[in-house]
Amino acid sequence: MDEAKSGSLSLEGFTFQETWEEKRKRAEKIVDILMKTHPREKLLIGDPYRTLIHCIISQRMRDEVTYKVWERLFEKYGDIRRIANTPVEEMQEFLKENGVGLWKTKGEWIVRASQIILEKYGGKVPDDINELMKLPGIGRKCANIVLAYGFGRQAIPVDTHVNRISKRLGLAPPRVPPEKVEEYLARLIPREKWIYVNHAMVDHGKRICNPIRPKCDSCPLRELCPYARGLVTDADMKGNSKR
Repeated sequence: MDEAKSGSLSLEGFTFQETWEEKRKRAEKIVDILMKTHPREKLLIGDPYRTLIHCIISQRMRDEVTYKVWERLFEKYGDIRRIANTPVEEMQEFLKENGVGLWKTKGEWIVRASQIILEKYGGKVPDDINELMKLPGIGRKCANIVLAYGFGRQAIPVDTHVNRISKRLGLAPPRVPPEKVEEYLARLIPREKWIYVNHAMVDHGKRICNPIRPKCDSCPLRELCPYARGLVTDADMKGNSKR
C-alpha cells in the first residue's frame, strides 16, 4: 500500500509530515489521555428511542437545556405511541414553551420519526446507520449517537467539537468535511475505543480546546498536538492559509 494512502484516505491534505504508523501511535496516546482526563461514569442512555429524541432536541441547543426539555417531554408524553399520536402543532407548542430553538421543525421531526418507527420498524428504532438516516431530523452525526449511546455500538459521532479537535490534533486534514473526519478517526483509533471518542472530545472542547482562545498551556495533549506547535492553524481549517 502507498505510504501516503490508507484505503480511500490520504495523507496529502495534512499540513505536516507524518506516516500512517506514526499517526496511529499518536492517536492511541491521545485517546488514552482523553479518556483519563474526561472520564464518565455512565456512557449510555441505553434506550435507542430516547437517545434519538434527545439528539433531535439537542441540535443547536445547550446541553443543560436539552436535558431538561427531554426529561419534561417524556414525563408528559410517556412513550413512543403517545408521542406518535400527538398532533404536530401540540408538540411544536410544547417545545416552544420550553425554549427550544427550531421548535417548528423539531416538533414535526419528533412526531413524524415516531410514527415511522411504529409503522415501518414495528416500534423498534433501527440499528442500521442507513435506516436511521432515513428518519426525519436524523443525519449521520445523530445516527452515530443513537448507535453509540442508545445501542452501545462502537461508533464515532462527529459534532462541532470532534470536528475541530480532530483537525487541531492532526488526526484529520484541516479542510475535510465531518463525514471524512469520521473515516480518519475510524482508521486511526482502535475500534474498541470508538465509543469514548465523542464524549471525551466534547468534554475537552468545552473545558480546554475552546473554539476561541484554547487553553493550550494547560492542555494534557500539548506535547502530542500539532496545533499547539503551530503546525496546524485556524487559518488552515478555514482555508485562509498561505501555506
